[in-house]
Amino acid sequence: MRFIRTIGLAAVSLPLIFSGANAGVIIGGTRIIFDGAKKEASIGVTNPDSTPYLIQSWIDLKDGHSGKTPFIITPPLYRLDGGQQNVERIVMTGTLPQDKETLFWLNIKAIPAASSQANSLQIAVKTRIKLIYRPEDLRASTPEEQATKLTWQRTGNELQVTNPTRYVINFNEVSVGGQNIDDVTYVLPGESARFPLPAGARGNSLIFKIINDYGSPGKPHQASL
Repeated sequence: MRFIRTIGLAAVSLPLIFSGANAGVIIGGTRIIFDGAKKEASIGVTNPDSTPYLIQSWIDLKDGHSGKTPFIITPPLYRLDGGQQNVERIVMTGTLPQDKETLFWLNIKAIPAASSQANSLQIAVKTRIKLIYRPEDLRASTPEEQATKLTWQRTGNELQVTNPTRYVINFNEVSVGGQNIDDVTYVLPGESARFPLPAGARGNSLIFKIINDYGSPGKPHQASL
């Protein structure tokens, strides 16, 4: 299992305590694929430090906005003492389309206990990872296996990718004419996404990598514009 650690100020969301440059909780994964054949999924949260943390968790819609989702997360708020681990359960309470994947965001905020040291800086750190609901009928394949079905084209100074598949496809990297494109993200099922092309990105040769279900980049794929 791959782990992601919230460290330092990189993911600061609120000015509240951090003691030590390496302080933080460890989230047991970089994404959650919710199996539509099951009623729940889970993820571990570990506190390797001596400082207790208050952990708050919630789920946002695909656009990052809060709103009603067909999930509850339990426990949504709890204390995590130093050296302890807890498992958060995500339970499905509603219905979702069964002909395609649906994207949500899981937010986990770690708020450290108040420090007894004078003039200490308190900082809460929020980690956000993808929560992807995969219907039972889609378990026979993966986004990696569907990657060759993507179509690409130039649109002005942007690169447009169209996803005819039923899977949320997350990109690790995309390059055109040997130049990497910054800030590539994902493309939703049946939709298109656009990414700004860097200056001097010429030619019709394109190489891209997909992030797999375990959060690792897959093999390079080639395409033409």
